Amino acid sequence: MTDHQKPLDLRIPPGRMSREDFILGSPNQMAFAMLESWPEGWSARKMALIGPRGSGKTHLTHIWATRADARLLDAADLPRADVPALARGSVAVEDVPKIAGDRAAEEALFHLHNLVLAEGNTLLVTADTAPARWPLVIPDLASRMQACPAVTLAAPDDALLGALLGKFFADRQVIPHPDVIPYLLRRIERSFTAAQRIAAALDAQSLAEQRPVTRAMAARVLERLAEATDRA
Repeated sequence: MTDHQKPLDLRIPPGRMSREDFILGSPNQMAFAMLESWPEGWSARKMALIGPRGSGKTHLTHIWATRADARLLDAADLPRADVPALARGSVAVEDVPKIAGDRAAEEALFHLHNLVLAEGNTLLVTADTAPARWPLVIPDLASRMQACPAVTLAAPDDALLGALLGKFFADRQVIPHPDVIPYLLRRIERSFTAAQRIAAALDAQSLAEQRPVTRAMAARVLERLAEATDRA
């Protein structure tokens, strides 16, 4: 097997989640401004951050957690969490809809919500759909989540996706030919994740071939990624 035929290492290293690394564009500007308005702009002391997979929710959540000195956890981890200890500070809970129907997790979130607010702290919850669509089974929890003010992220548009691709290439010290990013914009999924994944794959391919990233290389890598997805 030649170097350029070796399987691509598509593992993505943990991305930087700082405020400085976040790229602003029209799809995320309102959500970013709302999280930046904490605490003065959060009169209810709770917020729901809504957006599709790959829209940057996790990055924004980390930015807010740093700003608010908040604890961050996945909703699925709530049954094992020390809720009273968490409630002594602000908290971000990611992917709340995934616990719908899990009574232990829903009860933990219900108590966390009440304790956080009673302690004068702030709660951020995230999901890919609005709270009214979360199929929660505990009515009191559902009503409290639906009372959360919500701000929505959209999938990246061309301008934002192009900026993301440029950033992810730059992070890897890759300088693609000028026609590569416009070519990719017409062919990849519109998400932070897809932009990061293709940058990683092209970096690996460029290193394997010891050649710069060209449109032809991008076409080959996209084809291989599509074949790998079809086999999965």
